[in-house]
Amino acid sequence: MSETAVGELDLPRGTLVRSRVGVAGALEAALSRDLTGYARIEPDSLLADGDPGVLTFADGVPVAAYCERGAKGDSRGVDALAALAVPGPCTVELYELPAGSLDRVHEQPSFTVPPGAPAEELADDATLAERTRERAPEEATDRGGASALESFLEDEERIAAIQEEARAEAEKRAAEWGLDGELGE
Repeated sequence: MSETAVGELDLPRGTLVRSRVGVAGALEAALSRDLTGYARIEPDSLLADGDPGVLTFADGVPVAAYCERGAKGDSRGVDALAALAVPGPCTVELYELPAGSLDRVHEQPSFTVPPGAPAEELADDATLAERTRERAPEEATDRGGASALESFLEDEERIAAIQEEARAEAEKRAAEWGLDGELGE
């Protein structure tokens, strides 16, 4: 089986089973299909840095997350969810793999995410998060640790970069609309 690379993470190439815009629908589809495989998530927002991420599943339950952040360093686990939790739409492709194909990734604690965290942090869907937790094996129950939102809020460099990008976009639009002298510092 050939591999597909996402940053430093090499995954077996899966069979594409769904490609849509929106994380909530992809998480719902993975859960309803009992998907073993992964979702490739690509932010489509002006405020997103455009870095792709991967969320892996075992029997429909999220297990691990990874986000390629280029020069900013890669993110794993809950930190990866925080990096992917950006405003705006995302293109999500779901890939199916044979059972056991992701054991190498799932055995690395640094990639692990609590089962309900992706639904809460990426899709803002508490009901789906609860359904996912109910389906998760006992050993995968949500443990302590920072949520994706807490991790994001602690990343001052990322917040500053988003603010700067938003400011530059606002200034560009103001200039286009002839309001360049109207905005104060």
